Amino acid sequence: MKRNIEIKGPIISNDEVWIYEWFEMDATSPNMVSKALTEANGEDVIVSINSPGGYVWEGSEIYTALKNYSGHVEAQIVGLAASAASVIALGADTVRISPTAQMMIHNASSVGYGDHRDMIKNAERLRVIDKTIVNAYVIKSGKSEEELLDMMAKETWLGPQQALENGLVDEIMFMDNTLKFTASVTGPGLIPQQVIDGIRNNLINKKNFSEKKSKGLSSITKSFLNSYSNKL
Repeated sequence: MKRNIEIKGPIISNDEVWIYEWFEMDATSPNMVSKALTEANGEDVIVSINSPGGYVWEGSEIYTALKNYSGHVEAQIVGLAASAASVIALGADTVRISPTAQMMIHNASSVGYGDHRDMIKNAERLRVIDKTIVNAYVIKSGKSEEELLDMMAKETWLGPQQALENGLVDEIMFMDNTLKFTASVTGPGLIPQQVIDGIRNNLINKKNFSEKKSKGLSSITKSFLNSYSNKL
């Protein structure tokens, strides 16, 4: 019997999971996937993916966990596998895509601060990250690093047939004929780091945190979110 693992919502760090759960938002962390793989205990698994991506290193950790898993891993892209989620999909032994789904690959991005030297360092870090991300695409597709880096730089959206033609998936689900789809742009769906930090800082100093958590957001946190919503 095959086990099912869901990769839904943004790819986040382990210590941010509780915030997404609190807001009842989909999200996926490395620990969630590792736990599911441990429970599968070598049985074949199907990884269902609908994610706009998220943090690079957490995506790499999940990709590596899938690669290291002893059983057969089948990835099913059922909605979107973008950015870090596209890397995760390629950690599977077999990658299948729904005829209504999409993939997207692009360069890594970040928010930087500091003087001109810091900006140069940040740019170099991003170039290194791109050169590591591309390895997953090279291994799967057999295409050259140069060609794939160019696709990433252009932020390439791929319909099912395009993903198949580029060697990033093995099969289009439910059909033998080919179709081409247009792409649409969506945000990563991550809660802004300022909101996460604000919530954590407001709540960590509350002695009765557990009681307030069960009753909902504190008035302080509500006020913080209301004031921040105008910036989103």
